[in-house]
Amino acid sequence: MRTSSRESDPDLDGDVEPITDRVHDNSWSANLEKPHHAGSRGLVVEQAKVAVEHTAGGNHVNLVTHGEHGHPEEYLYDALEGAFGDDLSWEYVEQCGCGGHVTRVYVGEK
Repeated sequence: MRTSSRESDPDLDGDVEPITDRVHDNSWSANLEKPHHAGSRGLVVEQAKVAVEHTAGGNHVNLVTHGEHGHPEEYLYDALEGAFGDDLSWEYVEQCGCGGHVTRVYVGEK
């Protein structure tokens, strides 16, 4: 598992529930389109990074991002590349009927 210093990030404190509390040794989906995500692009990015950190190598996580922030290419892909470099690859899957976006992030084996 990748380590993180985001536990003290103000966007992750308070009433915002963690995106996950365990490492997923399978493929899974992270719901980043709840009402509190609509108001904070930074929260979406930070929780997306946490979701990736909690995905075991060789699996993928579907990041379902809030439509309020537009296409994830505009803000998420560079943040993932900056945080994880070549350890990841991703593909845009689709826009949901509700306006959100699904990006599948593949986590490499370590």
